[in-house]
Parts: sequence; C-alpha cells; structure tokens
Amino acid sequence: MAYILVSKFDDHLPLYRLNEIFARMGADIPDSTLVDWCGRAMQVLQPLIERIETAIMGSDLLHADDTPIRVLDRSLRDKGLGKGVKKGRIWTYVRDQRPWAGTAPPGAVYYFAPDWKEEHVHRHLQQASGILHADGYKGYAKLYEPNTEGKRRFREAACWAHWRRDFHDIWTSNKSEIAREALDRIGALYDIERDIAGQPADIRLAARQKHSKAKAEAFRVWAEAQLTRIPGKSDLATALRYGLSRWSSLCLFLDDGRVAIDNNAAERALRPIGRRVSLYTPSLSVCKHWKRVRVNIAQRATFPGNRRSDRLGRQIDGPDLIGRSRTCRPPDQLAGEE
Repeated sequence: MAYILVSKFDDHLPLYRLNEIFARMGADIPDSTLVDWCGRAMQVLQPLIERIETAIMGSDLLHADDTPIRVLDRSLRDKGLGKGVKKGRIWTYVRDQRPWAGTAPPGAVYYFAPDWKEEHVHRHLQQASGILHADGYKGYAKLYEPNTEGKRRFREAACWAHWRRDFHDIWTSNKSEIAREALDRIGALYDIERDIAGQPADIRLAARQKHSKAKAEAFRVWAEAQLTRIPGKSDLATALRYGLSRWSSLCLFLDDGRVAIDNNAAERALRPIGRRVSLYTPSLSVCKHWKRVRVNIAQRATFPGNRRSDRLGRQIDGPDLIGRSRTCRPPDQLAGEE
C-alpha cells in the first residue's frame, strides 16, 4: 500500500465539503450523521490503527512536533463565552529512516489534545525511548532527565532549521551582518547534509566527523564572541543564546549518522493539517477521539486514475527537504535562481 490515511475527519475533505457533495446529489445530511459514520468506520479500522501506532511508536528514533487547531466546544457557547471556540493541539510523531537508508517504512502518528499540557506528551511517549527530535517545548524536558539510576529515556536532538529561522527573521528585518554570517555558517552545514542524504549511517557519520564537526565548533566559538559585541537584550543575542544553550543537543547529529540535522520530517507531517482547507473548525466531540496514522512505502501500490490519491501520494513521498529552503536564504542569494 502506498500509504494508509485514517482519520475521524479528513483534513483534505472537511465535513462541510462532504455536505456540499451530498447536497448536489439532493441529500441533506447533518454533520452529526457524517461524524457518526466516520466514527463507526474508525471502530472497524481500530485494530489496523493500533498496529501501525505500535510500529511507529516503538522506534528508537522519533521526530515530534505539534500545531494548534481551533475546535468547537458547545459547552463554552452554552455558557455565553463567545462563539464556543477553543484552541486544541495536534501532536505528531514521525519515523523516517530514508535519510540514512534505513529499512523501516516512514510513517506518522497523530494525537489530539484539548490543551498544551505536558501530560499529553508524557502519555504519548510512555512506552517509547531512544532519541527524540523536537523543538524547545518545555513539556519534553522531563523526558531528557536521568532517572534514579542515572539513565535517560530520551536523548534530545535539537533542530538547526529552527535556530536558522531566528537568524533569517533578524536578517530580513534589519539586514544584520551577524545574522547573515550565521545563515552562511549554518548553510555550509546543510551543504554537507545535502551531499550525504540517503547514504548509510556509517557514511554519514564519517562525512560529518570529517567536514561538519570543525565547522560546527568554529560556529560555536564565533557565536560566543558575537555575544560580547552586541546588547544582551537584543533579538540577535536572544537567538544566539537559544542555540548555545542547546549546543550538545544540536550537535548530536555529529555523533550518530542516523540523526538528522533538523526536525523537518515532523514539520512536513504537520503541514497538511495547517493548510487553508483544513481550517474548518471541527467539533471537540470529534477531536477528542481523533487519530490519524499515515504510513507510506510499506508495499508499493498505485491508484491509477485517482487524482486525489496521486496528489496525497506525492505529498507524502515528496523529496527530503534537506537543503537550505528559499524562505531561509537572503534574497540576493536567490537572484540567479529566478
């Protein structure tokens, strides 16, 4: 199967779109009925969902990320609290071994939570351990702490792309030469990553030790020197301190060929949820049971003539975005690419 896509509601085809389709056919079907149909379908598929979830969450190397989602809570509206809309979160956990030629098929598990409390993350990962690629969300912090025996459940792999965006925003706003040099130095690391994408872990590790390690250490020394030259409360100083305070986690990729330089795998997995077509506000009663599991390249199969399946397949099987993105590069570097 090229991919498996399961959800209480499909973010690519929200309930109001289904209503439009049925309306053209002369059938006026309430949202509640459509939700009930989806719920019953999920009951049938639940054993499959659980098996995929077990396989993904059993990986010793996961990418994690989250995004806000607006949901309707009728209890708030009944109390006269506005329109009854609240902010929930969607978390995703991704296994993607393609960058280091691993054999397990890539896949993603999604969970809904009504808020951003760390207890949700701990529940999601209660049976998992290994390496966790993630951002600086404080809810992950306890997962990295040693237990009474001095062992850690997770080693943190921080994201260079996340840090790079801070410098890009500063360079765009005030053309800071320090921010520009930070972009160039990080870009040099990505140039190396682009050359070793898809190579076995031992080859990636050797290349990083030979080429990337010295560049990363030089960047650290340079960044510390810049902090002595700029105001301590400036945005640039904040950006520099953000990365330096996570330095060991940022450099984990230098010691393990399986570890990615960034957390883009999880960010790409969340991208469809943030699409404009996904912004139809679902009911909290739907979301609290919502789970979407996606696996691709398990066993190749095609859906000839199905344009929507082909589109989703391209989205899932898209290229590994390892190089510097256009949105994170200074405009003058892009002049010759138009």
